[in-house]
Order: sequence, then C-alpha cells, then structure tokens
Amino acid sequence: MSTPDERPSPVDVPLIQIGAPAGGGCGDDCGCAEEAYECGLDPALATLLAEAGLDPVQVEDIAHLAIEEDLDGGVDVTSVATVPQDAVATGDFTARENGTVAGLRVAEAILSIVCTSEFEVERHVEDGDRIEAGQQLLSVTAGTRDLLTGERSALNILCRLSGIATATRAWADVLEGTGAKVRDTRKTTPGLRALEKYAVRCGGGVNHRMSLSDAALVKDNHVIAAGGVAEAFKAVRDRFPDLPIEVEVDTLQQVREVLDAGADLILLDNFTPAETAEAVTLVAGRAMLESSGRLALDNARAYAETGVDYLAVGALTHSSPILDIGLDLREVEG
Repeated sequence: MSTPDERPSPVDVPLIQIGAPAGGGCGDDCGCAEEAYECGLDPALATLLAEAGLDPVQVEDIAHLAIEEDLDGGVDVTSVATVPQDAVATGDFTARENGTVAGLRVAEAILSIVCTSEFEVERHVEDGDRIEAGQQLLSVTAGTRDLLTGERSALNILCRLSGIATATRAWADVLEGTGAKVRDTRKTTPGLRALEKYAVRCGGGVNHRMSLSDAALVKDNHVIAAGGVAEAFKAVRDRFPDLPIEVEVDTLQQVREVLDAGADLILLDNFTPAETAEAVTLVAGRAMLESSGRLALDNARAYAETGVDYLAVGALTHSSPILDIGLDLREVEG
C-alpha cells in the first residue's frame, strides 16, 4: 500500500458540462446556437442515433470527453508537425478480422467533433451486420489532420462496441431456435453503459435493466438484510408496487417461496441444467426465468433447452475482447 507521501497529488482538471453545446461538425440546420443543451451533432446523424435507441446528446458528450482526453488541452503535435493544414484525405475504417460491427454512427460523431470543416461520409455497412476481415465499413473524407487526431478515439469506441456485438452474436447463434435470449447485466464500463448495451442489441442480445431505478433485482445481500427471500420481495413490492421485480434464488425451495409471493421474474443462480429443468417445471409459466452462473458457450444450449427465458451473461460487457478495426488513409494519387 502506498504511503501518503508516495501517492500522486490531485490534479485540477476542468469538467466538461454534460449536455453543454460545443463547436465542431454541426450541420447548417443545427439548433445548438438557439437553445442550450440541444444536440450539436449534424441533425441527420443525430436522427440516426436516436433511431438506434441512443441519446444523441449523450453520444456527443462521450465524443467530447474522448477527444479532450486525447488532446489534454493541447494539440495533436505529430499531425500538426507532419501534415499541411489544408491537406484533405479519405480514410477507410476496415475490419481486420471477422465479427459483428457496432458503433459506426458513434465513430462518426467523434470525428464530427474534431473536424474543423464539413466532411463526407460513405457508409458501407450498418451496425449489427456481420463483417469479414478486409471489408471496408466506413469511408470518411476530411482534413487530414482532423482524421488523424480523431482516429484513436473513434477506433477505441468502434472496436470496443464491435467486440461486444461479436461476442453477443456468438451466444445468440448458439441459442437460435430455443426461444431463450442472451441478456446483459450492469457490469459495464462507467459512462459507457448505454453504448455497451446498444452493442449487445446489435449482436442479437437483449438488455436487462439500464439502472438501479427502472426495475428491482433482489439479490443474496438484500435477502440477508431483509431476513429472507420472501420478505425481501414483499418489501420491494410494498414500496414500489408498479415496478417489475426479479428475485435471485439458489434453491428450488426459494423458487417456491418467491413464486408464491408473486415474483415477475426469477433468477436461477448457479443451477445445473437438471436443476434448471426442475425449476421450469415447477414454475410452469407463472413467472419468467433467467439462468445465471456456470454459463459458457459450450453449455448455453443445454440451459436454453430447459425452457428458461434468458441467460444472463455479464462477460458480454465486462470481458469481451475488442474487434480489430483499423483506419487506413488512401494513398495520394499523383
């Protein structure tokens, strides 16, 4: 453990106000100059993000944070030194391996923040598409300095989200035809939950609750605190009667208790496939069932074929490797 003298001193870093309008890549019809906290992205891009279930203002905030982190109050010294200010280039986002893509419009948003002039985008695929190594995903023509400055921030998000989508797709493929869906958890990167859960959807999965407030999940520690699983369920139902309630159980006896109490969804924690099948028979459709723990791709179908509704896989968002994607500038003809 570090002593106080060994620990780094606090750094005074200015915070970026969430939702505050900022310059960069705005379209001609953008309303950010007329009303504070409106999205400053190009309206057409903002519409695409909204249609995908993403908040354009939140995406813009993340884009600003990513670029500000990279620039750290300065400039891209390498690009400024090596690239003429008026140089323009086309860069191709290209897959280096097979997978499922997610985050293309978010990458566009990041580039739009850093670009000092209008830029052109050619879209070759859409989020959720299966892609192959060598396939072009997105082509962007803009100032060369701007492209190089925004390259890493855009790729960090694009590779991360595509990795999650690719991992999710592997689970969705295994479960195809069973009626069960792979579902994520709240084990997400702070600040990126909406994007990472979007990537799960792109990969064919479904989302669990987005926050602690939109649904209740009674887990073992709540059970201990409340004095029992049925008591914990009743306490939540009494306090928040309109919210869906999921209860985690680890025995068939607890399944009976929460079923009698009226649980909407029961989380079967660390049940074997045989025990899961017993729980499905016991519940007989009176509540939805979700399996958690002991899950892997090689046993996922066995769990799904018992008749459970969901397989909860936290690894989708906390452990998926990135999908390797690069940005390649085209050679200048001449």
